[in-house]
Amino acid sequence: MSHAPALAALTNSGYPLPFNLVLLAARLWLGVLIFSHGFRKVFRGGKLAGTAGWFEKIGMKPGKINAVAAAGTELGVGVLMVLGLLTPLAAAGLIALMVVAIVTVHAKNGFFITNPGGGIEFCFSLAVMALVLGTFGAGKYSLDNAWRVFAGWTHTTDLIVCLVLGVGGALAQLAACYRPPKKA
Repeated sequence: MSHAPALAALTNSGYPLPFNLVLLAARLWLGVLIFSHGFRKVFRGGKLAGTAGWFEKIGMKPGKINAVAAAGTELGVGVLMVLGLLTPLAAAGLIALMVVAIVTVHAKNGFFITNPGGGIEFCFSLAVMALVLGTFGAGKYSLDNAWRVFAGWTHTTDLIVCLVLGVGGALAQLAACYRPPKKA
């Protein structure tokens, strides 16, 4: 007896059910995690004004524009990841956020997040996770799949889009806005 019809029902582009479930779990986790960071910037602690002040302090000028851009990107990326919609673009947004965070805050603190000031470990991990999701797609349980968004793209195209828009976007923002504070 052939299992082909049953296997076909459980796959998306040839990926078996466990692969799709792992993509779903990774997307949900990453989406909720990054959304919560944007939510905190807008509604908790010092809110956008406090975030803007902190951005000015680390050299991201003007702080208010960068705070709004960061919070908006985190909220948008979070929603898109949870829905599995425009996944390569959402992944590029998250990669850009993490590259900027690494350059402006974490690189000087080494690798481990437990180092004083927090090293690059966490941000780099999120960027890699976003790259994986952006390259392999949102999986069967996503709006990208249901609506056939980017159906004509290859994984190579997805990878290139994630890297060019993610790293390129970060470098453009850093060039336009990052003015490292002078060392005392």
